[in-house]
Amino acid sequence: MLRLWARHEARPGQANLGQVASHPGAFALPTRSTVLARVGSYVALTKPRIVELLLVTTVPTMVVAAHGWPPAGLVLATVAGGTLAAGGANAANMYVDRDIDSLMHRTVRRPLVTGAVSPRGALVFSIALEAAAFALLWAGVNLLAAALALGAALFYVLVYTLLLKRTSSQNIVIGGAAGAVPVLVGWAAVKGGLAWPPLVLFALVFLWTPPHFWALAIRYREDYAAAQVPMMPVVSTFRRTASQILAYTLATVAASGLFGVLAHMHLAYWAVAALSGGVFVWLCARLMQAPAPAAAMKVFHWSITYLSLLFVAMALDVVVR
Repeated sequence: MLRLWARHEARPGQANLGQVASHPGAFALPTRSTVLARVGSYVALTKPRIVELLLVTTVPTMVVAAHGWPPAGLVLATVAGGTLAAGGANAANMYVDRDIDSLMHRTVRRPLVTGAVSPRGALVFSIALEAAAFALLWAGVNLLAAALALGAALFYVLVYTLLLKRTSSQNIVIGGAAGAVPVLVGWAAVKGGLAWPPLVLFALVFLWTPPHFWALAIRYREDYAAAQVPMMPVVSTFRRTASQILAYTLATVAASGLFGVLAHMHLAYWAVAALSGGVFVWLCARLMQAPAPAAAMKVFHWSITYLSLLFVAMALDVVVR
């Protein structure tokens, strides 16, 4: 990690202190646009779109646990703490992966690759976010929720990013557990403990992650190959990858049914689970027959829609009742 840090601390084309001092106005106060650009770069470190998807699973889980709308203050504290924890983990991920990010077209514009944020700044930012997340969740929610959120962040960085991502084709399978923890955080925030329904939701998101990510990896297979990251589509045949995507999708849909039984869901949930799950399986089956990046991206985009629809339906089912 220290070698990665040193490699990126100095970049070609970046002015040193002596060069800056030789220009008039070098020490002028930053403009508003400069400040906004810097803030935007730090926000980009948190991968906001991924954080948004995590929150889509957290709030509906809280609704189910509370059998209705939870107190607004509890929801706000849980969402804010979860956002900080996930953002800090994503920033740490970018800090560790800045060398391979520079080799991939999909990630070449990330702030650490472009030099918009320094490695030291990203690392300090990540630690600060995690500390703030733990403090907020402990004070505003409960210790279990805080511990779960911090544990997920540590697992994502230490197990997935540092241990598995560059060494195992099962990296996203095992590492995907971190992205499934928000449902446990949401349930623990309301109940102060865990039960079978949130554990099944954890399994559902865990099983959903490989088809979601492998579909994207098919589209960017050359990127991962160039960076020597052993994602399934890089180290295995297309047919095996597609068959694994279909198998995990079938398991995901089965988990949605098990949750429906355990949580005593009604018609609204079952209708959405059946229809959206059926489309998900159908698209994966088509992917096996049409080995093309376009088909893989349809699976990827629908996987996001599927998870969002399922959790929204879950919450609506409870609220309508």
